[in-house]
Amino acid sequence: MQTLKIGDNNLHFRDEGDPGGAPVVFSNSLGTDLRLWDDVVALLPPGLRIIRYDMRGHGLSDCPRAPYAMGAMVHDLEGLLDALEVRDAVLVGLSVGGMIAQGLAAKRLDQIRAVVLSNTGVKIGTKDLWQERIDMIAAQGLAAMSDAIMERWFSRKFRKSGPMAPWRRMVETTPAEGYAGVCAAIAGSDFITPTSGLRLPAMVIAGSEDGATPPDLVRDLAGLIPGARFELMRGAGHLPCAEQPRDYAALLTDFLTSIGHGRAS
Repeated sequence: MQTLKIGDNNLHFRDEGDPGGAPVVFSNSLGTDLRLWDDVVALLPPGLRIIRYDMRGHGLSDCPRAPYAMGAMVHDLEGLLDALEVRDAVLVGLSVGGMIAQGLAAKRLDQIRAVVLSNTGVKIGTKDLWQERIDMIAAQGLAAMSDAIMERWFSRKFRKSGPMAPWRRMVETTPAEGYAGVCAAIAGSDFITPTSGLRLPAMVIAGSEDGATPPDLVRDLAGLIPGARFELMRGAGHLPCAEQPRDYAALLTDFLTSIGHGRAS
């Protein structure tokens, strides 16, 4: 198991592929861990350096006491990439991972040369909504909420025919403190100003059946970054990399090719 101490917390990560290859970094969503990207990573072209990690309070990373600040979560990834001596990476972030990507791209253009912002926005939900979620976690636990989370995450078709058990288990085994901590970070975040100032290659991906970050929210984000490419994955929900990994990997590979990143070019 690969871990690094970043600040006061140990972060679990995987650094795979070609050590000298063009780096592609993945940041996952609330209630998931780095396995979210398994099927996509397996379909990417050779010659890339693939870095994934579990954000604080998730997976095998440390779970500090809630609440968390988004700035601290951005700093976690910044510190990890510094420790791994990563520069000029393409950063792929989904949901809260996409918010982290926006924050890090605005802060460290030496680390990040391009972004893929998936199923995310400059602001997601309201403070009241996230406080309700935090209160429900304290009162009922994540297992009681997992049905509602599955409905927000996945299209109706996938919920009927897809492998739901692993995703439900991933949510239910996330530490309640970690889930609530990240909810607090999302509640306090609005990236409209820093994201409006981004000037770098960007692809923005939405799922037509996304119940957490609807397509219009994601499209609005794309409109803030000059030249950003917007892609709508039809029939997919909040985690299109899980529902349609082949199509997602094809979009990502095409984007890497278009900006000359790695052997994909």
